[in-house]
Amino acid sequence: MELVACVGAVVHDAAGRLLVVQRAHDPDRGAWSVPGGRAEPGEDDATAVVREVLEETGLHVVAGAVAGRVLVPATAPVYEVVDLVCTPVDPGAVPVAGDDAAAAAFVDLATLQQLACTPGLLTALAGWGLLPRC
Repeated sequence: MELVACVGAVVHDAAGRLLVVQRAHDPDRGAWSVPGGRAEPGEDDATAVVREVLEETGLHVVAGAVAGRVLVPATAPVYEVVDLVCTPVDPGAVPVAGDDAAAAAFVDLATLQQLACTPGLLTALAGWGLLPRC
């Protein structure tokens, strides 16, 4: 089984809302998830997640602790995602969809539960205690 190293960012704003993006490409095109993507050769997880959040949302973040790990099965390869808790550099910044994202927003829990999310997202976030706080 071929594994591709990926990262994801769990980012909450000052109000406790979660940063999500609508995926513009497969796997799971059109679904909502936390920002992230493939780590480039030679990148550590923190560097990769900071780059991915900036590319997908225009937001600058500081990478923190590992929230958890998930495997995202696709036809081939399988994506091994390390999700990190990240903090926005500017708490008042507004996300704008960029590379690989069709849309980007901070959402509360009620909104998140109404979105068509990537498989397992809500379960993983709940298990890690990282669902939106409002």
